[in-house]
Amino acid sequence: MDISIILARFWGWYLIIFFIILTFNPIRIKQIFADLRDQKFLIITAFLAIILGLVSVLLHNVWEPGWKFIITAIGWTSLFLGLALFIFPDPSSRRLESINIKFVQVIYVLLFLAGLYLLNIGYSILIY
Repeated sequence: MDISIILARFWGWYLIIFFIILTFNPIRIKQIFADLRDQKFLIITAFLAIILGLVSVLLHNVWEPGWKFIITAIGWTSLFLGLALFIFPDPSSRRLESINIKFVQVIYVLLFLAGLYLLNIGYSILIY
């Protein structure tokens, strides 16, 4: 099986699951931002983001237009956010705290749609 399909399924499910969790428990968004003040949580979050991003980028660094670019962009974004949180913890967490919750909700809806799209690609649900 092609690594692009595997990553489309992985990121699709990941984005859908996160959307469902945050939809049914929106207080988690505020809790995550509050927990970023804790250095232990910040380090663990940064390491996980770096690992997810690095694995995604090393296995799939495709810069062609289309659905494969979405996977690459998610990987690079995860890697850069993880590095920023790890290298510059205070400025990064302050910048994240200043983000409006409504903006975060809009981003999660867009990521939900990207997740649906990636799952459609990964499982060939809709043929067009």
